[in-house]
Amino acid sequence: MQNNSEVAIAASAAQNKGVFANGDYKSLSFQGWKRENGRVGVRNHVVILPLDDLSNSACEAVAHTIKGTLALPHAYGRLQFGKDLDLFFRTLIGIGSNPNVAAVVVIGIEEGWTKRVVDGIAKTGKPVSGFGIEGHGDIATIAKASYVAKQYLQWATELKREEHAISELWVSTKCGESDTTTGLSSCPTVGNMYDKLIPEGIYGVFGETSEITGAEHLCKSRAATPELGERWYKMWKSYQDDVIEAHKTDDLSDSQPTKGNIAGGLTTIEEKALGNLEKIGRKSQFIEILEPAEAPAKGPGLYYMDTSSAAAECVTLMAAGGYVVHTFPTGQGNVIGNPIVPVIKITGNPKTMRTMAEHIDVDVSGVLRREQTLETAGDALIHMIQRTANGRLTAAESLGHREFVLTKLYRSA
Repeated sequence: MQNNSEVAIAASAAQNKGVFANGDYKSLSFQGWKRENGRVGVRNHVVILPLDDLSNSACEAVAHTIKGTLALPHAYGRLQFGKDLDLFFRTLIGIGSNPNVAAVVVIGIEEGWTKRVVDGIAKTGKPVSGFGIEGHGDIATIAKASYVAKQYLQWATELKREEHAISELWVSTKCGESDTTTGLSSCPTVGNMYDKLIPEGIYGVFGETSEITGAEHLCKSRAATPELGERWYKMWKSYQDDVIEAHKTDDLSDSQPTKGNIAGGLTTIEEKALGNLEKIGRKSQFIEILEPAEAPAKGPGLYYMDTSSAAAECVTLMAAGGYVVHTFPTGQGNVIGNPIVPVIKITGNPKTMRTMAEHIDVDVSGVLRREQTLETAGDALIHMIQRTANGRLTAAESLGHREFVLTKLYRSA
């Protein structure tokens, strides 16, 4: 009798043989939900969104009462100001606006900021309502919000999936727990996917500003224009000067590479950066730089988002930017998930497949054994993206990983 790891490995091997032998990617399609603003989602969540940390309890109570809704508790939302406050609102509004979300109930301690988030989400045309706790208390607020959440949920469950062209997909990427196998197999697999699907009209995005260190000259050269490359380099250098140099106690090795990276054979941030950039393939160029949680506005193509390299923060920011599927190469085995965006894990590490197979969606360890090419590995990932968009739960979803972490720029007032 096979154990779970053996079953997962066998399933991965079967799918990794390559499923697009004729190279016909343009005709690919998936079943998704078309939203009021024309975007297409691959999940159909009704989200109970707290404006601030004080409202987490009320949101969780609503989600507990109305089964099938999803609360997104977080730690912030009080006394933030300036660019940090702008990022906070952009993230919450972006999460509520994501096409994987059908409807939203927002709960905040006071009504002013709650309304700001509601109004931002309402621009998409989707159903959204807000409730303030002050002057009403938890119990009354939970009751009112629960009635609305129930109506939204029943409405959302009758929405139908429709067939859409692959060009409607927005696919993000970020790697984690990288090792020597990552830059040789799983990251190039993502790059191969982008090289094939970006020309077909999808939106892509990569980021992790600190992890470009040592390969910044290569990343700059992948900008679509010299002017954009100069703007990108200025952004990267600003992070080096204003954040790393201003706050380091020794050097970047405080956290980059991580202890897990070092255990996996990556001895310097430069080695890690070179593997990281394999995620954008051989042909793709990025066409614009996005602020954290900013939605792209220049049409289909590959974008760079100025993000943290911390997994949960980065995936949250990209979800807030509107991306609906996330690809996550890992070497040592990262377990990250996200509440609203399915996170597809890819690994080329045979040991990780033996010890952590329940966390992996696509096994590309055959690349290292020379049993598989990057072409077939890329096709296997495309096939998994298509299956995931059609409703297959990712490993992270099935295991209940819902990491939702907001990025904070500096301490509150």
